[in-house]
Amino acid sequence: MSYKNSAGVPAEMQANQLANLPRQTWDSPPWNRWSFQHVSEFLDTAVVSSGAIGHDDAFDLRKSPARLDSMVLNLPHLGRCELDTFLDETYTDGFLVVHNGAVKQESYFGFLDASKLHLSQSMAKSITAAALGVLVEQGLIDLKQQVTHYLPELKQTAYAGATIQHLLDMASGVAYSEAYIDENSDVALTEIASGWRQAPPGVIAPNNIWEQILGLKTLEEPHGSRWLYRSIETDVLAFCMEKVTGQRLPQIVSELLWRHIGAELDANFTIDSSGYGIADGGFNACLRDYARFGLLYLNEGKNLAGEQVVPAAWVAATRSANHQMFAATGSIGLPDGAYKNQFWIEDSVDKAMMCVGIFGQLIYINPVQDLLVVKLSTWPSALNAEYKVDTLSAIHQIADHLSH
Repeated sequence: MSYKNSAGVPAEMQANQLANLPRQTWDSPPWNRWSFQHVSEFLDTAVVSSGAIGHDDAFDLRKSPARLDSMVLNLPHLGRCELDTFLDETYTDGFLVVHNGAVKQESYFGFLDASKLHLSQSMAKSITAAALGVLVEQGLIDLKQQVTHYLPELKQTAYAGATIQHLLDMASGVAYSEAYIDENSDVALTEIASGWRQAPPGVIAPNNIWEQILGLKTLEEPHGSRWLYRSIETDVLAFCMEKVTGQRLPQIVSELLWRHIGAELDANFTIDSSGYGIADGGFNACLRDYARFGLLYLNEGKNLAGEQVVPAAWVAATRSANHQMFAATGSIGLPDGAYKNQFWIEDSVDKAMMCVGIFGQLIYINPVQDLLVVKLSTWPSALNAEYKVDTLSAIHQIADHLSH
């Protein structure tokens, strides 16, 4: 059974968490409230070095004395409630708000504190894409080039003919099912290939992510003709990045991003049996460092010291998504949304960028309002439309509150 922070930790989870953790369902309630913050204790991981010797090397996040706990919200599903009630009801582990360059709120709940890493789920896709954007500027990757130019092994797969940009925008025509509750879906096989769980009896699964990619041979639609969310696209991009750099993904992200954002802690990727870092969802970092990453996109690619880390043109391009293509399939809560360069775009007005992961992970970046919100959560289920809609509504109300 799931539990909220206000309910307290169940007795069976108060001690010997690692010994009692169900390894096949570690990301299910109530255990995900502990496991998302202790991934490296039960899965193989590779370090993403921050280059920092200690906390003093981190770029400071300027704090404001004001807090928002008692702010009253009026939400579509939860109704009228204070901010702290909303955070409790949506199973929040960490919450951080930056407005006009100052931290307005930084809160930790349950097992999480400032020194712990938290699983990003698919926010890892956005982080991977940011590093790819740097490689584009360096001339190592061409967005118009076909994926098979970098990975000729994929000529015998459905990825033949797809470009780098197609994959960045989830616009290839490759068949891949993202049904989280179906143990025979492609994404379920990805979790097995990732080393996140064992194959159930009777299920034949790939041994690693590369092996699964090589097996994707069905083309459903012409490349570039549709938007459809498929996690494996990010992994194909990561293999391209590894090919052109001669480095593994954790090293790429360390050298191009994490050593430049002023991170206070090393991050890590979970790795599969071949040592490949899981680009589609295996990244882990602390709350403040997720904020420092988001601030790159809030500040046109510059870190808090003014260094250009991600190309400004890449950030601008990320906000120039095709809203019409997205609308054909779309996503609940984003009636005017889009998807570009592995970021979700909230609407065609402010064009706020979002890093989104299942079970409630979110980095919300709105340059028009100079607002950044990071919310790390452990929802009882992978997807929850009501929590999603209420979270975006809460963020909008926080923005209005801070602007007055």
